[in-house]
Amino acid sequence: MKRLITLAAMAVALTTQAQTHVDPYQPLMDAFDKQGEKIMEEYRALQEKDPKGELPESRIKAKALSDRLDSLGAEQLRLVKEIIRDNQDNELPAKYINNAMYDFSYEELKAALNPKAAYYSSPELDRAKRLLAGYEKRKPGIQFHELEMQDPDDQTVRLSQWVGKGNYVLIDFWASWCGPCLREMPHVIAAYEQYKGKGFNVVGVSFDQKKSSWVAAIQQLGMKWPQMSDIKGWKSAAADAYGIASIPSNVLVDPTGKIIAMDLRGEALAAKLKEIYGE
Repeated sequence: MKRLITLAAMAVALTTQAQTHVDPYQPLMDAFDKQGEKIMEEYRALQEKDPKGELPESRIKAKALSDRLDSLGAEQLRLVKEIIRDNQDNELPAKYINNAMYDFSYEELKAALNPKAAYYSSPELDRAKRLLAGYEKRKPGIQFHELEMQDPDDQTVRLSQWVGKGNYVLIDFWASWCGPCLREMPHVIAAYEQYKGKGFNVVGVSFDQKKSSWVAAIQQLGMKWPQMSDIKGWKSAAADAYGIASIPSNVLVDPTGKIIAMDLRGEALAAKLKEIYGE
């Protein structure tokens, strides 16, 4: 279920040069939040009635509620983009960018963080700027960054053993303790099984801190591709090299070692590989 941008709790006024300007968009944001909460109330009631989602009608309704929430989130995000576009001469967009930054693509976030905009120097944008700096380290068009770590058998391995060798490779950043990573893994497994015969490969880069947990997860999930980790958690060399601040994350690298896409999840990964391999 797509994360709905929550803005209702934010302040409704900005002070600029000793003048108070009321945010004209707040009523619209409040309306979005009320609709979102209503949908969530329906979802919670459905879970109470059928906790395991075993009834066919429950699964159908849950899907409908999820689609409604996704649609609502998309509408709200469109409004945020309009706010940014129409308010380049004041500081109003700063708070919206701060709250919606994870819903922007690299290109969208870069455009939103316009150095010429009046809001660019706002302290509220410090986190968004750090996120963009991370994106810059793995953006499409640049060469992959080498990593040297250990595999599950304690052998030293390097990304260059698989990347830049004539095939498309997904460098997948994950960890056994990461719930979203585990939920995403079936999509990665499906993509690997479908296209491995055409040369497609995956290299897992784990942010685990316990080797035993890392190795157990590989076996339990049935991940059949190469794996590497330095068992340093968020202090992993991969975090700095690729600007990783949250997982799951990934980069898709072409046969020459150039990054061509990043953060492909679910259907987006399947669609990109279909574009590449033609089926």
